[in-house]
Amino acid sequence: MTRRLALLSVACLALGQASAQPTQLAPDERRLSTALAQLEPQRPGIVDAYVVVAALDTDPVFDREAREAGRVLAGRFSARGRTIVLAEDEGNDRADAAGTPAHLATALARAAAVMDRDEYVLILYTTSHGSPHAGLNYKHVVYGSGTITPPQLAAMLAAGGVRNRLVILQACFSGQFVPALATPRTVVATAASSMRSSFGCTADNDWTFFGHALINQAMRKPDTFVRQFRRAVVTIIGWEAKLGIAPSNPQINIGSETGAWLAALDARAGAVPSAPVGRPPSELSD
Repeated sequence: MTRRLALLSVACLALGQASAQPTQLAPDERRLSTALAQLEPQRPGIVDAYVVVAALDTDPVFDREAREAGRVLAGRFSARGRTIVLAEDEGNDRADAAGTPAHLATALARAAAVMDRDEYVLILYTTSHGSPHAGLNYKHVVYGSGTITPPQLAAMLAAGGVRNRLVILQACFSGQFVPALATPRTVVATAASSMRSSFGCTADNDWTFFGHALINQAMRKPDTFVRQFRRAVVTIIGWEAKLGIAPSNPQINIGSETGAWLAALDARAGAVPSAPVGRPPSELSD
């Protein structure tokens, strides 16, 4: 790990684990280390993807969404063996470690270390609450709580030097991250604009509105990612209109130099749709 990555990880540990004791952290750290060590190496000459999924809040809806999103994204982008999921466990449905800023920084750094940073694509999906003019909220009974700001997330992504990036953020006000994360070789997709809430984060839900529309529905059907995102937006607009709530205005920013890697990943998308998993958000029930 470079000195820059090491310093970043130390900073994130201080931010996200202030309330944790070493005996509480050890099992989780071992699980994460094992999962990261098992990431499959790159395949030269192929535009492969490494996927990192993180539930940054321990409300069960985010953990359920993250665990299933990991499976969907691994299949959609041919990334089985190259996927890390950070979330709480639920019964036999297990993740690789808790979703904390430190674990997220470590996972991103490890993925960057084993992939071709000019050829491969790093795919990040996070799900959590969000605060306006602040960032992504994180909360954990052991690891502490706080906010990941747009500059902090940008620093995590930039530290590894990966050029091709697809960043998908499910949170209220997540559009505030677009200016900080946008580059010519990055696609940033968010559940809401910088000034709007997103919906469906009731703790007992299996999915948020955005996760259900994009991950659980649109991305299970064969199509390009951009069309899958736009289909999800149309679905969300319909739900919000039916409920009479202010639109969340999901955002997408497509870098000017993303066409080649997007086309390569879209060409390997599965041809057979899969069925949605779990219950629709309770807010959509009649």
